[in-house]
Amino acid sequence: MTEGNSMPEGGLEEKDGLPPAEEKKENGDSRVSLPEKAPGPEEVEFVHPEGGWGWVVMLAAMWCNGSVFGIQNAFGILFLSLLREFGSEDDDDLRFRTAWVGSLSMGMIFFCSPIVSVFTDILGCRITAVGGAAVGLVGLMASSFVTSLGPLYFTYGIVFACGCSFAYQPSLVILGHYFKKRLGLVNGIVTAGSSIFTITLPFLLSGLLEKVGLHNTMRVLCILMFILMLAGFTYRPLLPAKPASTRTRKCPPLSQIFNVNIWKSLGYRIWAFGIPAALYGYFVPYVHLMKHVEERFGVDANKEVLLMCIGITSCVGRLIFGRVADYVSGVNKVYLQVTSFLIIGLMSMMIPLCHIFGGLIAVCLLMGLFDGCFICIMAPIAFELVGADDVSQAIGFLLGLMSVPMTVGPPIAGFLRDRLGSYDVAFYLAGIPPIFGGAVLCLIPWVEARRKKREKEASVGKDQGVTEKMMENEKAHGDAPGKTGESVL
Repeated sequence: MTEGNSMPEGGLEEKDGLPPAEEKKENGDSRVSLPEKAPGPEEVEFVHPEGGWGWVVMLAAMWCNGSVFGIQNAFGILFLSLLREFGSEDDDDLRFRTAWVGSLSMGMIFFCSPIVSVFTDILGCRITAVGGAAVGLVGLMASSFVTSLGPLYFTYGIVFACGCSFAYQPSLVILGHYFKKRLGLVNGIVTAGSSIFTITLPFLLSGLLEKVGLHNTMRVLCILMFILMLAGFTYRPLLPAKPASTRTRKCPPLSQIFNVNIWKSLGYRIWAFGIPAALYGYFVPYVHLMKHVEERFGVDANKEVLLMCIGITSCVGRLIFGRVADYVSGVNKVYLQVTSFLIIGLMSMMIPLCHIFGGLIAVCLLMGLFDGCFICIMAPIAFELVGADDVSQAIGFLLGLMSVPMTVGPPIAGFLRDRLGSYDVAFYLAGIPPIFGGAVLCLIPWVEARRKKREKEASVGKDQGVTEKMMENEKAHGDAPGKTGESVL
């Protein structure tokens, strides 16, 4: 025992073969940091079951996407009933004021996303989702009792929308706890829920509005929000290592409330700029296509078929490209989004050139297909750029930035139509932002490749430095006995 204590170098050589945990336990100063440091990487690597309870979570998240965006996208059906309830369909001023109820609701879902991401990091996916669904249920139920348009701005446009936002975002984050290799496929299935609800819910609402009226229809929709609240209870987290160490504190650190790590990634900064830049023209066809069809092909044109084509192919695209994304390594998934924006931009420019209704159907089929591609791989790309620990706020801030172009783009197109007398120029200009945004996104794989190369070189240099230092120590340790031996002789 005394011999081992008198030769610390020998003790270190023996400990080199041990795991880092055992080596650090010898040092009292390192013992406190060990429980926080050691389990983290291991849990991130080993908590992805790629199935099991994850399939239940996937179905719950699919219901969330479907109920939230199904109701939002079906506002056009409720819009006509609101006009009849509070006035006349021919009242232009009432149409304008009523349209803002739906616009405010959709905008608030994305505008609240950065705040939702903070709550998700602090409280977890389950509490945030359940609480959000409960708030959305209260807002929708309150909307069913209003007797004038004014209160709807608050009950439907703010309370219901904020609840939907708090319920929606955790459904994207929780999937990364259960899936890694199949994350693209799972996100495709989950986001397909909104397409399925968007296609089917208008038929249900039309029947309900005729039989039970507007207010009772809203109360029936509350059932969807109640089921959504129950679905949030399935969001059992599997990556608790990082939050577990901070939840013991009474007040979470500022770095957890506002995660600056995501902005240190140049790839994420480019992504967070390129996506909103592309969306300035992205939603223009979805808002103004129906009116354009009426002006070009007449009021009796079967324009609903175009919405059906977009909805169906968007659902198919989410399933197909979600699976394709699983076979594309790393941030190269960005190229799928680049392709999506390029096709959508070109299809938008093709709309004014279609003088045959069948041409518009073909354009809508392609547009819906690549719309599904763009949406289903947003979460997988976020996981690739910032990692699982920071993905909540990464998605939240991106959705928050998306709220601006979603709100600004369509009104600009409407202004151009009023000034120029047709939608042709508006559709031509709407195709430019998606193409520009896609070109910006092309920089991400190149930037990430350079970053990984620098990290690899730094790691190799560090290892070489450690090796050289160890060799110097061994040489110095080996020379000492020799000199001692010579002096003895």
